[in-house]
Amino acid sequence: MKKVVMYTLSTCPWCMRAKKYFREHDIPFEYIDYDKADEKTRRSIMEDCKSHGEEMSFPFVKIGDDVVVGYNPQKYSKLLES
Repeated sequence: MKKVVMYTLSTCPWCMRAKKYFREHDIPFEYIDYDKADEKTRRSIMEDCKSHGEEMSFPFVKIGDDVVVGYNPQKYSKLLES
């Protein structure tokens, strides 16, 4: 199974839905709440987002080598199947 990593905001309803989606589908994932992270971690997250050619927007979901910005369960499913 592809590794799933998310950058989220602790108060973002779309981020909460993304986490719920992966939990309900028994898909292991890691996440970092950007707003609760220290300055060094925040800089690292910004650099990672830019390295994927994306603006920083939440949720920022990495599935393997692919990125999905925003809550998009259809895209999550498609990337997990391939």
